[in-house]
Amino acid sequence: MLKRLFLSNRAGILLALVITSGAYFLSTIISFNAVLLALVLGILVGNLVNLPDITKSGIKTSSGLILELAIILMAFGINYTSFITLGWQTILIIVATITAVLISTVQLSKVFKCPGSTGWLVGFGTAICGSSAIAALAPSISKDKTDIGIALAVVNLFGLLGMVVIPVITKDYLTDVQNGVLIGTSLHSVGNVAGAGASLSNAVGELAVTVKLGRVALLTPALLVISFFLGKKTNPDVKTKLNLPWYLVTFIVISVLGSIFTMPSEVLSLAKQSSNFLLAMAMAAIGLKVSFKTLLSSGKKGLIFGAVLFAIQLVVIAGLMWVFKT
Repeated sequence: MLKRLFLSNRAGILLALVITSGAYFLSTIISFNAVLLALVLGILVGNLVNLPDITKSGIKTSSGLILELAIILMAFGINYTSFITLGWQTILIIVATITAVLISTVQLSKVFKCPGSTGWLVGFGTAICGSSAIAALAPSISKDKTDIGIALAVVNLFGLLGMVVIPVITKDYLTDVQNGVLIGTSLHSVGNVAGAGASLSNAVGELAVTVKLGRVALLTPALLVISFFLGKKTNPDVKTKLNLPWYLVTFIVISVLGSIFTMPSEVLSLAKQSSNFLLAMAMAAIGLKVSFKTLLSSGKKGLIFGAVLFAIQLVVIAGLMWVFKT
């Protein structure tokens, strides 16, 4: 079955594979995220080259099924013990911040008139864990792959800016613990968190990553809540609506089992590497479908929306740290 699937879609799949390989090669030279590079290269190729029709089905498979497989493999990296080991004050700050960002997403997405599902994806990525959160939610709510590309670009941009700017501003005003909590609760990817924390000290870096991993552990329950909310929104007359796609059910099962049972480090490492590569391949395919014109017109609204959500996130974290005297 897999062989037949590949052969019938090989042109588009191989194109996405070549772009992904190029992104990985470039990432080793310029030290930049390979997943985001794959998206950028895909956009460039899709807009500069007139792709033959034979590639269309493979591109669709790469941006669909391969993305879902990448999401399933992400589940191996989630462990709820990372969340439980945090102190109650830190847990409360994380949960309250995520809740505030998601509520703000609901309230403000219409105000900023974000096209399609862009607002939802930007908000979910900001609240939880950047690209991984966007990728996990996208297949179940986004019909337009351009929305995914815009959301990824916006969230990664503010994650990068935060990684550079936040330590510079806070290093003389916050304690190591406060910096660790702020960085771990606000920045979008583990790479952003590790980079920002390490720029201050090893202690801050370790605490920030621990807080971030606790935040990542909330991806599963957050997906359940958002799926339920969106189900109620689209079907208001139904009392209970929680129709999860197969890949999310598998994701949840694996994340729960991985938190109960200790998996071999080799399995976790292979799952992480495979997930990253498949995610980059899916992003390359998504990039092939994104037009410059749409990206520019819709991207402006996404950028403003992402900036507002990021500001709300920082204000909530700072306020809660002041309340708890963290």
